[in-house]
This record gives sequence, structure tokens and C-alpha cells, in this order.
Amino acid sequence: MAGREALTAVERWRAEKDAFLRDHPRSPLRAVAGFGGLAYYPYDPAARVVANLERARSPERVRLATSSGEERAYLAFGLARFTLAGADAALTLFASVAEPDGPRLFLPFADATSGNETYGAGRYLDPSLAAGATSEVVLDFNYAYHPYCAYAEGYSCALPPAGNRLGVAVRAGERLAARTGT
Repeated sequence: MAGREALTAVERWRAEKDAFLRDHPRSPLRAVAGFGGLAYYPYDPAARVVANLERARSPERVRLATSSGEERAYLAFGLARFTLAGADAALTLFASVAEPDGPRLFLPFADATSGNETYGAGRYLDPSLAAGATSEVVLDFNYAYHPYCAYAEGYSCALPPAGNRLGVAVRAGERLAARTGT
């Protein structure tokens, strides 16, 4: 996706997400008076990477811990290897048990912003496999988002496994609102 086109797509996604969180009956933020939208980092074209995908031959069933103390079943779909902010990284991509071949995948991750600039438990990406893609997957961290647990109590959100923690700061996607005061 070219620069302006990618920026427009991210802006549209953010506007749709904010509208959903403001208006939808199932939104954890619907009852928040004066909700004007989430806080986001500025769009960063360098936060969109094409990762080499090492797909598992036979995806292993794994259980990810959740914020409520329960566990949730996923399939370890494969390993995405890429370079971000000058650092080499590898993160495990997960598939739902119901759709073991994708195309929609799940990537819970934490990075050096977690707990300070972004939700402490981490953020999510929902990459999709392109038709016919077998060895690459696009990870666009401009679409990184907080789970519902970041907004309200009572949600059970999958936590990133230890191997999905990046040592670099990913200043793309959703962030915490700026703090005011001294």
C-alpha cells in the first residue's frame, strides 16, 4: 500500500473504531461521558513491515493466559521474523481453533512502551494472510490496539506470551491518553 493510501486506510480504521466505541451497545466505553476518541501515535510508514513467515507444519494447540486468570485456546500458527526500529524480532502468530488456516491471525505483543505509553499488558494486531501467501505476512503496527481490558473491568483478555515481547518501543497504533499535571 502506498504512503497516502496507507495513511487514509489507517485514518478510516481509527474513525470507525472510535465511532464503534462511542456508539455501539457492546462497547466498553459507550457510557463514558464526552468520549471523543482514543489516543493514537502519529502514522508511521516504518511501522509496517513484511515479515518472513515460518508456518508451523502442524500447528500446536496452546493456551494463553488471560487477564481474568482463565486460559484461552489458540493454535500456534507460525513465527513472523522481521526487523523493526533497527532490531531483529520474532513473534508467534496465533490462529483460532475454529480457523486453523487463517486467513485472520492474532498477534498479542508487548514492547518497550507497555505500561508507560501503552496498556501495560500489551496490545494486539490482527494480521491477515494475503491470498496464496505462504512465506510472508504484513505486520502493520499502525493498527496495534489495546484489548477491552485497557478500558474497563470485567473483560477477559489474552495476554502476550513471554516470547512475544519486543525490546524496542513500537510508537505506532493506539496509545494511552497523555497524562496531564505535574
